[in-house]
Amino acid sequence: MVLINEHYLKLKAGYLFPEIGRRVREFQQKNPKAKIIRLGIGDVTLPLPKAVVEAFHQGVDEMGAPETFRGYGPEQGYPFLAQTILEHDYRARGISLECDEIFISDGSKCDTGNIQEIFGLKNKIAVSDPVYPVYVDTNIMAGRSEQLVYMPCTEENHFVPDLPHQKVDLIYLCFPNNPTGAVASRAMLQKWVDYALANESILLFDAAYEAFITDPALPHSIYEIPKAKKVAIEFRSFSKTAGFTGTRCAFTIVPKELMGKDTQGNPVAINPLWLRRQTTKFNGVSYPVQKAASACYSEAGQKQIRELIQYYMENARMLRHSLENLGYKVFGGVNAPYIWLQTPGKKDSWEFFDQLLTQAHVVGTPGSGFGSAGQGYFRLSAFGSRANVEEAITRFSLLSL
Repeated sequence: MVLINEHYLKLKAGYLFPEIGRRVREFQQKNPKAKIIRLGIGDVTLPLPKAVVEAFHQGVDEMGAPETFRGYGPEQGYPFLAQTILEHDYRARGISLECDEIFISDGSKCDTGNIQEIFGLKNKIAVSDPVYPVYVDTNIMAGRSEQLVYMPCTEENHFVPDLPHQKVDLIYLCFPNNPTGAVASRAMLQKWVDYALANESILLFDAAYEAFITDPALPHSIYEIPKAKKVAIEFRSFSKTAGFTGTRCAFTIVPKELMGKDTQGNPVAINPLWLRRQTTKFNGVSYPVQKAASACYSEAGQKQIRELIQYYMENARMLRHSLENLGYKVFGGVNAPYIWLQTPGKKDSWEFFDQLLTQAHVVGTPGSGFGSAGQGYFRLSAFGSRANVEEAITRFSLLSL
């Protein structure tokens, strides 16, 4: 008899977004004429920037010619993309890194989920509550369900977790935050770096939404904080920044200064472990996709990406302003593409989801799906089309609460 990994049985019955999809499908089958506006899953709606598409085509053309064809590429990514990332995203901000500290991948979701593989099962794992479900579920799959420590994020602490009262080993942080839209100041991140240094912890810093930061006082990278390279891994993505949700490209920074320990207490560098994991389990991102990603940093690509971001952030502004005028208590939507609203009367999150779907035909994400502290809250994404956002605002105004 084949035995299964019983840790999978400890997971909730369904991953949050498939459950949303199931409920929407059931409603659509019963109401085929209903026009559903989807502001739930954070998928982008605008097409890839023109500069990116042109580079993509060029990459495909190169794959069709004998003299420029490429087979297996380096699992950690082509140097041309890594070097471009380092110059524009890090050295431009005064951050010194090397090419072999960057790992190109097919998504931040994959990397934030897979990174736990290189760490021992006895580590205490701290996550925010509410939390992006991947951080929790992948650790449960690995057998750490008893090792998770939840850090409540509430209106009282501005949805930024307080430092743990106990010693923890790995700490997932996400800023700008998914789902709450909260951002972290330099002083806040300094406290986390100081904690990690004092407790020999490692910060797993998800910065997938950093491009949506417009406040010049807010840091875009954890490495803007002194000594952060000694305690932090950073995850970045092209998905929301440049519309790569269906194209798949991201990267993770693992500094050489970052160390863990073996069971004997000897220091072990983390960078070679992640390299070993990636070269064993991952064959790399395709050449045309990396060629397209590099175009994000061209002059034309940067301009076109700024226009994408401005479009989505105007959606966020409209949603936040309109919902506030309707009497909702609203958070996020500034320096972040997510609106985090309190459900009317602190109604159950899934109850409000069903009401919004059936009465207004609008899909959002129940806050309780992100953790117990999300109960009574609801997330809306600003990644819809302008017409759909405007229509959703109208429908909210007609909702009977």
